Amino acid sequence: MTNTVIHLQPEGSAADINANHDDHGDRQCMSRRNFLLAGGAMITLAAIGLPATADAAPIHALKAAYPKTRIGSLSALKLGVPVDFAYPYPDVRNILVKLGARAGSGIGPAQDIVAFNQQCPHMGGPLDGTYKEKHQVLGPCPLHLTTFDLTRHGMVISGHSTESLPQIVLEVQGDDIYAVGVQGLVYGYSAMTARRA
Repeated sequence: MTNTVIHLQPEGSAADINANHDDHGDRQCMSRRNFLLAGGAMITLAAIGLPATADAAPIHALKAAYPKTRIGSLSALKLGVPVDFAYPYPDVRNILVKLGARAGSGIGPAQDIVAFNQQCPHMGGPLDGTYKEKHQVLGPCPLHLTTFDLTRHGMVISGHSTESLPQIVLEVQGDDIYAVGVQGLVYGYSAMTARRA
């Protein structure tokens, strides 16, 4: 019996093998790795924006302006005790509250005084009497348990609402607190006009 040895190594170096593997003639080919890198780069550019859009004007929240109305005074507010008031119409219930923590669009020396509408923007559930001082939230709504963070412009913490709680825009003049507008759409109004939808 004779033993035959067969060599299975191709001729040429490893560099020659890789060059032949990537050579597809006139066709333009992209490896899986290059495809994923290029796709990731495109997604990153789309997420952060192109350099030309970096100088774009900032986006501001829309607010409806109404006549300036006095709703309270700094000296009369007590920490964590909400004050009810109607604005911009007699049937729109709101609260004014001193949170004790800095809040989005807060006024006063500590920027902790805010005002919000007391109707859930999801289906108009009443939020009267649901303020929780310990967590600085309003809710839960009795209809679908939506709870709103008053330190962050009334944004949704949990629940079914997809909109933040409408925030009443405030100004201070001396000791007086004035309501001057509404950020957001109060439930039941199509465009914050005097007529309900």
